[in-house]
Amino acid sequence: MEKKLAKKITTVILFILVLAIVGGVLGIYIINKVQDNRENDLYQAEIERNSLTGNGVFVQVEEGATLEDVASALVEADAIKYKDEFIRIAKEAGISEGFVAGTYRIVPNVSYEEMARQLARKSDNAIIRFTIPEGYEVKNIVERLEGLGLVESEAFYQVVNEGEFDYDFLEDLPERDVRLEGYLFPDTYEVKVNCGEEYIVNMMLARFDEVFSDAYRERAAEMGYSIDEIVTMASMVEREAGSAEEMPRVAGVFYNRLEQNMKLESCASVQYILKERKTVLSTEDTQIESPYNTYLHSGLPIGPISSPGKASIEAALYPEETDYMYFVLGKDGVHIFSKTYEEHLAAIRENS
Repeated sequence: MEKKLAKKITTVILFILVLAIVGGVLGIYIINKVQDNRENDLYQAEIERNSLTGNGVFVQVEEGATLEDVASALVEADAIKYKDEFIRIAKEAGISEGFVAGTYRIVPNVSYEEMARQLARKSDNAIIRFTIPEGYEVKNIVERLEGLGLVESEAFYQVVNEGEFDYDFLEDLPERDVRLEGYLFPDTYEVKVNCGEEYIVNMMLARFDEVFSDAYRERAAEMGYSIDEIVTMASMVEREAGSAEEMPRVAGVFYNRLEQNMKLESCASVQYILKERKTVLSTEDTQIESPYNTYLHSGLPIGPISSPGKASIEAALYPEETDYMYFVLGKDGVHIFSKTYEEHLAAIRENS
């Protein structure tokens, strides 16, 4: 009888222990599950709002960036909160490498997978930002855009030289090597990575059309110059002036020389021919036969030699009225302006 009672007690104790163990395990599972669900809910909530407001944020992807680098960049930009979750989702989507360098705009309400696809340019919705500085030539623009993977050089030049665009300022342009030189307005732009060469060229022309207002057109007509001539003058001012403050004075010198039928003798015009910006031109350089060579030919060159910004365009339209006929770059990087050739030669000697 006692043995049977002891056996029953042992059985009960074992049963209680099993229940305790199972309950403990189940409790831990439930707690972990609740935690996992809570984190998942937080993650899903972030997917809904993406921690972004307005137009989103910009994320910089460096050359050769790894998935870890990209995830860190997204966290730093406040585009995501859960770095490990992003990495996991990107890997599951087969996007663990091949990220393309550039500055991307991440818009609100985008999933982690879609973010990864955009930064690897596997999505048609990837938006990239680029800047074209004032004074760039078309060749510089092509190099920058091709480096970002946005255009192919040959196709871009074909659009520049043969594309048809409905803008009045492109009417009656003279034949020249790069037809739209000077009209691809320098600014910061955002495009979808697969938008194509024609879209980008048209976008930059549209920006020029916006900047070159009716007031500018009226002022050019008042001065007796075509839009193309003003843009050509502005492009030379852009390349010659050391600062925005100097631009109206540099423009004034060029106009003074035109009025006196003097050659403009712009080093920048010869540099355009050479396709390099030599610090000092040789005598041979200044004798190269070209409609852009203002050492050989009077008047303005046949067309713009760079993309002028708004400040240089305004300088070309509203030059400073002075008696200066010459300028030379001083040792301090500021131009020295002279009224006579003798003063100019003295300035050259002092700064050589």
